[in-house]
Amino acid sequence: MTSLLKIDMAEVTRLTREGRLQDAMAMLRGAQVDAPAAPGSVRDAGPTPSGSTSSILDMQPPAPHTGGAWTAPGSDGDPAPAEHASGHRSGVAVPKIPEVLRGVLGRMKQRLSGRVPGRRTGFPIDRAPVALPEGARFEEHRYTASAGTLAYKLYIPSGYRGQPLPLVVMLHGCTQSPDDFALGTGMNALAEEQLFLVAYPAQSPSANVSKCWSWFSTEDQQRGRGEPALIAGITREIIRDYAVDPDRVYIAGLSAGGAAAAIMGATYPDLYAAIGVHSGLAYGAADDMPSALAAMRQGGSSQDTSGDRHQGSDGKAPLVPTIVFHGDRDTTVNPVNADQVIAGSPGVARLRKTLGQGESAGGIRYTRSVYADEAGRAQLEQWILHGAGHAWSGGSSDGSYTEPRGPDASREILRFFMRHARSAAA
Repeated sequence: MTSLLKIDMAEVTRLTREGRLQDAMAMLRGAQVDAPAAPGSVRDAGPTPSGSTSSILDMQPPAPHTGGAWTAPGSDGDPAPAEHASGHRSGVAVPKIPEVLRGVLGRMKQRLSGRVPGRRTGFPIDRAPVALPEGARFEEHRYTASAGTLAYKLYIPSGYRGQPLPLVVMLHGCTQSPDDFALGTGMNALAEEQLFLVAYPAQSPSANVSKCWSWFSTEDQQRGRGEPALIAGITREIIRDYAVDPDRVYIAGLSAGGAAAAIMGATYPDLYAAIGVHSGLAYGAADDMPSALAAMRQGGSSQDTSGDRHQGSDGKAPLVPTIVFHGDRDTTVNPVNADQVIAGSPGVARLRKTLGQGESAGGIRYTRSVYADEAGRAQLEQWILHGAGHAWSGGSSDGSYTEPRGPDASREILRFFMRHARSAAA
């Protein structure tokens, strides 16, 4: 532990940029390094003292989303944050750490903070310059349970004074981070305006190199197991530690995060009063990687998943109010999946459907379907965005995967959420 703390990361970076990978790796292990080589010289690549080769350090095996290529840990295109040798961020520009060392540095940070049992380990959240109003906070947290560990960020608006507020949980899409998703959706600004808490769980690259939620894994579609248990645990931790109205807890997501939100609604209907699925897939759409790819191309399985949903005290799976957004030009997730989210909702056949059309200020036309119960309360809502692709409608270009011209999905999702509370539905 002491030797790790004394590692000169600036020197490690310098050695690597000079091509001295063996020396850099030796320094990471705590060994002394010879005098610098002559400027411009590169030592021959060869076995390190441990017998491994520095050019293939812990590469991830080929997977469908990598196109059959071997990839370095964390090589998903996100830039590494500039850091001091101590590991803390600074306003001073520091050369980026080469890709081959990023996995090692991540594991070193885990060792310094202590290892956590479970199949997933924590990781440093990607940090981006998110401007905060005076008095607001965007806190970093880490949740640990038997299923593993997830980091998350929590936005606390400046108007929070300990009064019970609604909570909205936001699940990012592949390659995204909490900061990126917050910027793109503008949900923090809405939290300031309308007073609610926003939580952003962060998928770990150690679980998926592209930071996708594992919506296609059988284990991650079940109550009390895998990612659903971790996301529900984060939600309950926030309810415990902050003043949250437990009847006004909601969850929404984009793409893989949208599919994960659908899973949370199916497995924890007693926790979430309503869900939002943007460009995602229905609960039970796939149960492995091949079926996931097929679902994304042509829609998910038509099998009845009602028996897999968590049931209420009456022995039936409850209908969880759901709002869906999807672009009809989405070439990543076929828009038929939006229809399947609605069709898979328990009790949808008993609802009355009405159609409406409109156009956003940015010129995106849409068709809006509302499914109401006998009392006239909208239980399901679907927005099909004509001409839009795989992106958050009405989002900010400051974030990734956004369509600024579309109707404001964040505001519409929030409107739908705030009309539903668990006690009213019971």
